[in-house]
Amino acid sequence: MTAEQQRLAVNSAKKIPLEQWGPYLSERQWGTVREDYSSNGDAWHYFPYSDSHSRTYKWGEDGIAGISDFFQNLCFSVALWNGKDNVLKERLFGLGNSQGNHGEDVKELYYYLDNIPTHYYMEYLYKYPQQLFPYEKLLKENRERSKDEPEYEILDTGVFDNNEYFDVTITYAKQNAKDIFIKIDIHNRYTKAADITVLPTLWFYNRWNYDLEKKPTISVRDKTSVKATHSRLGTYYLYFQPAKDRLFTENESNLEKLFGKPNASAFVKDAFHDAIIRGEKLEALRQKKTGTKFSPVYRYTIEGGKSQQIYLRLSNKSLDMPFAQGFEYIFQNRKEEADAFYADILPVSSDSELFTIQRQAMAGLLWSKQYYHFDVENWLSTSDGITPVNHGKQNGRNHGWKHLKNQDVITMPDKWEYPWYAAWDMGFQCIPMAMADACFAKHQLLLIMREWYMKPDGQLPAYEWDFSDVNPPVQAWAALQVYRIEKEQTGKGDIDFLKRIFQKLLINFTWWINRKDPNGNNMFEGGFLGLDNIGVFNRSIELPGQMQLEQADGTSWMGMYALNMMDMALEISMKDESFEDTATKFFEQFVLIAEALNEQGMWNEEDKFFYDTLSIAGSAPLQLRIHSIVGITTLFAVSVIDKKKLDKLADFKKRAQWFENYRLKNNRFWPNEEKIDGESILLSLVPRERLVYLLERLLNEDEFLSPGGIRALSKYHEKNPYSVTIDSVNYTIRYDPGDSTSNLFGGNANWRGPVWMPINYLIIQSIRKYGEFYGDSLKVECPVGSGVFMNLEEVADELTMRVISLFEKDKSGNSPQYGHHSWFYQRPENKNLNLFYEFFHGDTGLGLGASHQTGWTALVAELISEYASRTKKHIKTPTATVETEPS
Repeated sequence: MTAEQQRLAVNSAKKIPLEQWGPYLSERQWGTVREDYSSNGDAWHYFPYSDSHSRTYKWGEDGIAGISDFFQNLCFSVALWNGKDNVLKERLFGLGNSQGNHGEDVKELYYYLDNIPTHYYMEYLYKYPQQLFPYEKLLKENRERSKDEPEYEILDTGVFDNNEYFDVTITYAKQNAKDIFIKIDIHNRYTKAADITVLPTLWFYNRWNYDLEKKPTISVRDKTSVKATHSRLGTYYLYFQPAKDRLFTENESNLEKLFGKPNASAFVKDAFHDAIIRGEKLEALRQKKTGTKFSPVYRYTIEGGKSQQIYLRLSNKSLDMPFAQGFEYIFQNRKEEADAFYADILPVSSDSELFTIQRQAMAGLLWSKQYYHFDVENWLSTSDGITPVNHGKQNGRNHGWKHLKNQDVITMPDKWEYPWYAAWDMGFQCIPMAMADACFAKHQLLLIMREWYMKPDGQLPAYEWDFSDVNPPVQAWAALQVYRIEKEQTGKGDIDFLKRIFQKLLINFTWWINRKDPNGNNMFEGGFLGLDNIGVFNRSIELPGQMQLEQADGTSWMGMYALNMMDMALEISMKDESFEDTATKFFEQFVLIAEALNEQGMWNEEDKFFYDTLSIAGSAPLQLRIHSIVGITTLFAVSVIDKKKLDKLADFKKRAQWFENYRLKNNRFWPNEEKIDGESILLSLVPRERLVYLLERLLNEDEFLSPGGIRALSKYHEKNPYSVTIDSVNYTIRYDPGDSTSNLFGGNANWRGPVWMPINYLIIQSIRKYGEFYGDSLKVECPVGSGVFMNLEEVADELTMRVISLFEKDKSGNSPQYGHHSWFYQRPENKNLNLFYEFFHGDTGLGLGASHQTGWTALVAELISEYASRTKKHIKTPTATVETEPS
C-alpha cells in the first residue's frame, strides 16, 4: 500500500472522507446564480467580472490555483502583475454569456498538472502574458463575431507568439493535514528580462456581514509571518520569505468605486490593486497591522530563460524556523509519493503520452473539487447588502427548492465555466474519481440523494440555473460503475453502499414514473434531458394545444434506469434475499418500457431507427425523423445475467419464467435472449435485428462515426436538413459539427454534431456488453463500407481508440483537440500539456466549449485503463515505489 493509499484508508473511516484543506476555491464566483440578487434573474450582468475585484461575495470565494479549508473560512491563492495591466491578475478572466459569440468562455491559459486525492501534492500552471493582457481585444473581437465564426481565443491575440510570457507554477506539498508548504516558481519564457510582481494572498471569506459571526483577523506576527485567527477554524500561521512589502486590507466591498456610496473604511477588497498599480494608499496599507486580507509583495526582474522561486508555509503550528534546512525535501518526497500512487492505480506500460493524458485527467478531476454554498430559502428572502429584498423572487427561479441548503465540497464540471454541480455530470465524474478515490466517489453519489438536495417528492436538483430542469437519470448506472471499479481494485464489493443508494433511488425512480409518464403508457417525457439543442425545437417548452412529445431518449433512459435498479437489486440479493422481490419489480417494469419503445410508434420500419414522437389530439402521431443520439440512447439499457446467479435466486427466477411464459403465450413483446450454451441471458431494449440496423448507422462515417468517436447528430443532415411545421411555425435542424449556431440554452453547447465524451463512454460500455453476450456470433462491418467485420467487443475497442486519439499527437506534434493552435503545444515546454474540452468538433476533433471539463471528459482516463486491461496494451513506464518518511 502506497503512502497515499494509507492516507485514503484513514479518510475512509471518517463520516465525510475529505481532507480539511484542498483545492476547494472556485475559479469563478462572479456571474453565478448564487450571487444574483437582481429583479430579472440576469446573473451575468448583476455581478460581472469587472465588479469582482472590488465587491465581496456572499456565497463563496474565487482565485487562481487556490486552496481553502473545507468550510472556506480561510483562503489562499496567488495574484500577479506584469507592470502593464490596470488590474492585478487575482482571478481568471473570461466572457459572460452575452459577451461571447458562443456564450461564456474563459480566456486564459492554465493547466492542472498534478494532484492526488488527499491533496498532499498538487501542481498548477498559469501562463501570464508580459504584454498588456488583451482584455479589450478579447471582448471586442468576440462581440463582433457571428455564431457561424469560431471563438476568438487568447492564443489568437498574439501575446504568446514570441514566448513573451511567464510560466507561473504553484505547487502545494503537505507536511501533514494542517501544515502546507507552498512553492511559486516564476519562469521567464522570453529571451529578454521582464518585470513581475507576485502577491501570495491570504484572506477570510466574508461571512461576518451576513451571518453575524465574529469577525476573524489576520495580524502581524513578525517580519516573515502573520497569524490568522478564526472562531471556528482556530489559528493558522502564514510563513513567507522576506518580501518587498507586507500589505493588509479588509475583504469588504469598495462601495464608492462600485456605486458612488461612501466606504466605512479606506481598507477595501481592491486596495492592493490601487496600491501596487497606482501607488494609492500604499503607505497606509504598509502601516496597517491587522485585517482580513493580507499579501507579502515580491517584485522581480527575471532574466530571459531564468526562474525565481518563492516559498511559503501555511500551518496551524507556531514555528520559529518554518524553513529549516532541507525543507525543500517535502516537495520531492510528496512528488515521489504521487508517482508511486499513480504507478499503482494506472496500467503499467511504455506509452508515456497516454500515461500523461491519464494523470492530467485525474489531476483536473481532483483540482475541480469546490466548496459549494447555497441556501435557496435564505437567497430568496434576504438581501446581499446592495440590492433590497426582491419579493418577486419568491415566485421566480428555484422558488420551489426552499429545502435546498447546500454547504459541501463537490466535484464541479469545470470550476470556471460551470462552478456549480449538475446532477448528471456528477454521475459521470464519479467514474474516473473511483479510480483514484472510490470512497469519495461513493460519498458524492450519496450526497446528492440527501434530504438537503433531493426534493421531498424525489426529484434531484439539476443545476443552479434551474434546479427543476430534468437531467438523464444516470445515478443508478454510475453507482454500479463505481461499485464495479472498486470491486476490481479491492476484490470486494461494497454492498452497504448499494443498499444506501438503492433506497434513495427508489424515491427518485417513483418521481420519474409519476411525473414523466403522464399517460401511464411507459412512454416518457423529460424535456431537453441534458442534450440542450438536440431537437428540432426546444424540447423543454410547453407545446401548444393538445400536443405531447413522447421522447425516445426519455423512454430509453427510463429503460436503462429500471435495468440498473434490477441489476443493483440482484447484486444485493446475493447477500440479502429481502431485495429479491424488488429485483422482480424492476425486471417487469423494464419489460413494459421495452414493449412501449418497440411497439408504440417510436421505431420507424422504413428508416430502421428510433425517433421522438409528437402526439397531436385528433391526428396521427408524428415521428420527428432526426438521426440523432436520441435514437441511439436505446442501446444503453442492456444487461447480461449469469444463469448461475439466477439459480441462487429462486423467487426471481420463478417469477421471471412465469412472466415470460405469460407474455409469449399472449403474443406480447419479450426483450430477453438466451445464449445457446444457456449460461447467460441478455436483457436489452433493442432486439438483435434492430441492434444491427442501429449499428449500420452508428458505424457509418457518413452518419455518426467520426475520427474522434460518435457524433451527437448524424452527418446525414448536413445535406439533408430536417424540417417540420408545428402550429404554423417551421422548425429546421441540420448537422452542425462545431460550436452552436443556436441560442438555445445559452448557446454555449451544441448537440447537433460534435462528439461528447459521456455519450461515447455509454455507447462503448453498452456495445461491449452486447459483445460479451454475442461473441463472434454477431459481427458487423466497421466502418461501414470498409470490408472489415468485427465482433462487438472489437467495435467497442475501435470506438475507444478513436476517442483516445482526440488527445494524442501525430508525428508532427499536432493534436486534434488543439487544431490551429497546435503550434503552441509543439513548443518543448508545452508538449506535455493537456486540456479536457467539454465536446469536440464532429469532423476535425477540435476541442470546443469549456476547456477544463475534467468533470466528464476525465472519462478518457478510465477508457485508457479499460482498453489497456482488455488488450494487454502497455500504457506507461512503471515508476518504482519509493520509501517515504511518515507524515
